[in-house]
Amino acid sequence: MPPKYFKTSGHLLVCQGPNCKARGADFLYRALWTHLERQSLAYYKTGGSVRLTESGCLGACSYGPALCVYRERGGRLEEGWYAAVDFSLASSVARAVHEGEALPRERRYGPDE
Repeated sequence: MPPKYFKTSGHLLVCQGPNCKARGADFLYRALWTHLERQSLAYYKTGGSVRLTESGCLGACSYGPALCVYRERGGRLEEGWYAAVDFSLASSVARAVHEGEALPRERRYGPDE
C-alpha cells in the first residue's frame, strides 16, 4: 500500500545550520511545529495544509534564524526568504501560507526582493 498523500498549501523550511542554531533556530522549529499542530495548520491535521521541515544552510548565516517558504500561487512557484526570524514572524508566514494570503514583507531577503 502506498503512503498517504497530503495536499499542502506550502512548505516552510527552518535552517538548522550552526550559526542559525546558535541564534535559536532549533527552539524556533520546535515552537513552530507545536503551533502548527495546536492551530490545526499542520498538513496532516484535518483542515491543515502547511509542511514544516528542518533544512541545511539558507545563506543568512549572520542573520539567523533563517526561514524560507515555497508555495504555488497564481499558477507559479512563489518563494519567500526570511532572516532574523522570531516566532511571531514564523507564525505569520505559516498563517499566510495556510490562508493563501500575501507573504509578510518584514525581514525578507533574496529572490523577488
